[in-house]
Amino acid sequence: MQRQKSILSFLQKPQSNSSAGDVRGTDTPPEKPRRSFVSPMSSSGGVGASKSISSILQKLARPDDSLNKGSHENWMHRTPAFQQNTPVTTETLTQQNPESSVPFSKGFSADSPRIHNNQFQPRQATERNASSNGETPVQLFPKPSSKGFFGDMPCFKLDFDEVEPETPALRPLVPGLKRVQEESPKANDSAVVKQISPFFASNKKVKRTVDEELESGSSKFDWLNPSNIRDANRRRPGDPLYDKKTLYIPPDALRKMSASQKQYWSVKCEYMDVVLFFKVGKFYELYEIDAEIGQKELDWKMTISGVGKCRQVGISEAGIDDAVQKLIARGYKVGRIEQLETADQAKARGSNSVIQRKLVHVSTPSTVVDGNIGPDAVHLLALTERTVSADNGRTEYGFAFLDYAALKFWVGSISDNDSCASLGALLVQVSPRELIFESSGLSKQTQQAIKKYASSGSVKMQLTPTLPSTGSLDASQVQEMINSKGYFGKSGNSWSSAFDYSTDYSLVLCALGGIISQLSRLMLEDALKNGEILPYHVYKSCLRMDGQTLVNLEIFSNNVDGGLAGTLYKHLDHCLTASGKRLLKRWICHPLKDIDDINSRLDIVEGIMNNSGLISIIHEHLRRVPDLERLLGQVKSAVGSSAALLLPVIGQRMLKRRVKTFGSLVKGLRMGVDLLNVLHKEDHGVPSLSKVVNIPNLKSLDEFVRQFEEALDNDFPKYQDHDVKDTDADTLSLLVELFAEKSTEFSQVINTLSTIDVLQSFAATSVTSWGPTSRPVFISHNSTHGMSDVNRGPVLKTKGLWHPYAIAESSSGLVPNDVHLGDHDGSNNCALLLTGPNMGGKSTLMRATCLSVILAQLGCYVPCESCELSPADIIFTRLGATDRIMAGESTFYVECAETASVLRNATQNSLVLLDELGRGTSTFDGYAIAYAVFRHLIEKVCCRLLFATHYHTLTKEFASHPRVSLQHMACVFQAKGGSLTNEKEIIFLYRLTSGACPESYGLQVALMAGIPKQVVEAASEASQKMKVLMSENFKSSMGRSEFSTLHEDWLKAMLAVSGANRGSWDEDAADTILCLWHEIRSQNRLKK
Repeated sequence: MQRQKSILSFLQKPQSNSSAGDVRGTDTPPEKPRRSFVSPMSSSGGVGASKSISSILQKLARPDDSLNKGSHENWMHRTPAFQQNTPVTTETLTQQNPESSVPFSKGFSADSPRIHNNQFQPRQATERNASSNGETPVQLFPKPSSKGFFGDMPCFKLDFDEVEPETPALRPLVPGLKRVQEESPKANDSAVVKQISPFFASNKKVKRTVDEELESGSSKFDWLNPSNIRDANRRRPGDPLYDKKTLYIPPDALRKMSASQKQYWSVKCEYMDVVLFFKVGKFYELYEIDAEIGQKELDWKMTISGVGKCRQVGISEAGIDDAVQKLIARGYKVGRIEQLETADQAKARGSNSVIQRKLVHVSTPSTVVDGNIGPDAVHLLALTERTVSADNGRTEYGFAFLDYAALKFWVGSISDNDSCASLGALLVQVSPRELIFESSGLSKQTQQAIKKYASSGSVKMQLTPTLPSTGSLDASQVQEMINSKGYFGKSGNSWSSAFDYSTDYSLVLCALGGIISQLSRLMLEDALKNGEILPYHVYKSCLRMDGQTLVNLEIFSNNVDGGLAGTLYKHLDHCLTASGKRLLKRWICHPLKDIDDINSRLDIVEGIMNNSGLISIIHEHLRRVPDLERLLGQVKSAVGSSAALLLPVIGQRMLKRRVKTFGSLVKGLRMGVDLLNVLHKEDHGVPSLSKVVNIPNLKSLDEFVRQFEEALDNDFPKYQDHDVKDTDADTLSLLVELFAEKSTEFSQVINTLSTIDVLQSFAATSVTSWGPTSRPVFISHNSTHGMSDVNRGPVLKTKGLWHPYAIAESSSGLVPNDVHLGDHDGSNNCALLLTGPNMGGKSTLMRATCLSVILAQLGCYVPCESCELSPADIIFTRLGATDRIMAGESTFYVECAETASVLRNATQNSLVLLDELGRGTSTFDGYAIAYAVFRHLIEKVCCRLLFATHYHTLTKEFASHPRVSLQHMACVFQAKGGSLTNEKEIIFLYRLTSGACPESYGLQVALMAGIPKQVVEAASEASQKMKVLMSENFKSSMGRSEFSTLHEDWLKAMLAVSGANRGSWDEDAADTILCLWHEIRSQNRLKK
């Protein structure tokens, strides 16, 4: 089988046969021309056979007289020939009858037994008459069909290959030595062993060292086996300071290694967490532990060969990129030890010279650029923590994260409590693919929060703890390193301008140091030198949503399988560009609070919706725009990295890819700049859009792009598939350096294009929606808390509200509802106490209300007939029943922890959703907590509140409360279809109706779920008895329908004033008690 030619074979000059010999001292022998052999023997029989063939056969086997007694009963079995130093490979010998063919190895390991002087013993086809008990003789090798013979000799066609590098791609799936051993007699069959070749007798030892090693999975190196493995500091895995990234290799073992072995293990001992491919000729090989990964993940056949004759798998140059991408997609870090020179270059340095190799770079799931990584940003996050106050659990976090594909860094800090709500928001917003943290530097609460959010979403977070001695730098060291090595020198502003100096930024610098250490170890310093560093704010000047709220509302991932289906992001995503999709996610994380900014976005969305010609112009250009943000990042990373282009083979591939990237960026920017020019000149009647596209120096940037287009057409006219020349590297480097000087201006162009893309996506969402949508109207409210303004607060009033992407299955397709919270019709019903049957739509209505506020403050149209609201500052949600059993947290504990965050942080301008609070514990404890929390929020906080409950006694307690509106989700009963009895089934109407629901109809839902009827009937009887008993316990609550807890507080205040010393009364006291009296009367009259 002829080997696949590499790309270099087409670029180098042909060599003469005299120079085709082996390069001694290297482990990559060059190819040799194939020997030519004669054709098959004549059909005249064994007597008239060719002498050349006879001489060749005599070298392969020596005939046995005892076997030459029949023309068709005797045949020659081919034995592989061995050379003293180099294995010789042969083609598989195949007879015309496939069932009788015997496969042979193409090559043998150097560990195979040598046959001195090339003398081989005869191979007998069958055992002699072994016993006298009539047993069938043991047939060692099957007989060929008579069709495969001409006379006394079989018809052979021998075709030998020259010596080739030992790589899996050129070997059969099963090693040749192993096949010969498997076809040999059993070791315990002494009668057979005595009559066969000594070659088989010697294989007993080889079988133990090769086959058993593969089957046992143990390494030939004692220092690599689990019982002996240690890190570089000779610590065992049980040690708290054990560094699994390093490996200790005894000095004696290292000295005994060959030069190629030392090249590999000197790198591998520092990168035990990385799958390292080792370049050997035209192949990439994995050894030992990495070979196990290749066998498991890629289904490669493991053999005993390669560097040091150890466990090995491999792939050719043509398939290495796909193999690397598969491993990265499965969470592995992958590196390549590349050849820095060819075999000829190594030979020129000396006959015993070894090809020089070097670890070029390491690719990880969090720093991937090539391959199908999708439009979503891939982030590497580093986190540091410091406890500010142990009493109240106050904690500060410093963080830094990187989007390597776009070459952008962000840094920032947050302050949090033991609920880790802000940390959860950071983790959901960034959605890091990998999180770096100091193993001993995070508290227990922080580690639990990280584990909680690491498992949410469709993409799992990879946790990378670092040891304090190896992966951490203090703030002063980080600052000195950045300045001395010139990191972030290509940013538009000084790197220090990204830090908030109003707080202690040492935590942020330490987190940035973690990113720097990681990138330096991965050989990715191009990102540090050419990257841009920016500030990141989790909550600043935006509607706050903590991590739990983002999860509960299914903003980015659903709670079923973690996918995008049924999420707000999926609903709004009509973007045409990849950078627009990423900007959309950032906008969803940070809805606006300023009314002017919101209305500015709404003006653009409305203008796009009303101008079909404008929509066509935007779509025509944006459809043709590639991922400019990532293309710009890749071009910037090429600045100052031309040394990698000098690598054999891979350098040419890299240069070809860079030419394509640069050409795609220039052509894409042409489309983007043309769109901005059109929108700037077009009379579209949207002033806000003109402000967005009004980029300074747009005309000069247009000319700049035109010049690069001309250079591209002259030097790289076919940039998509360019034929690389020797001068291309210098030409491209010059163009890239000139282009990088305007990278800041082009980043602004790309951001403007992404903004236009997101705004047109908002317009498309409204146009293609299932039901009616309307532009929200924002009302500024007085946020003072004076006595005269106590009844004036935030407003949320929607008419015909429907859930944007969870439409109920009903006759009309969707059921709109009206939701009024806040100052409305002279009342201040800031809270909606919601009851209704299970599965009646309570949670759907609550989520739809929250989503309408988020959409409105994003600057998008709202799914309702009309919407009037005051901007919210925070949204809190406590939905569903979940536990965190791995963190030791029960369902009720999780409920209370989320509720505690609400009570600590909610303000009058907040929107709070509480669904069935208190159901995780006993009835009395749950009711008491629900009662106390509900009362605190409506009387102390006075926020907009949706509170769903099955505690119907609460509806009695707060029926007459002036700040509470009682409503329920309606349902009706109808006779079962086809039933001869009076059985009825519940029908959910999903309609919000005034008043409280009499019960939750849980028994009917139990029947629907499949609980046996007799069990439900028993439950019904028990339910009636429990209602009678509990009515006595909650008798006092029944009287609250006419006299609320707020009235009680007012009455207590009035009695306290009236009971004071008469001598201390003055006119102000009399006015106070009179006002309280009239307030109670007016509230009672309003309720009636």
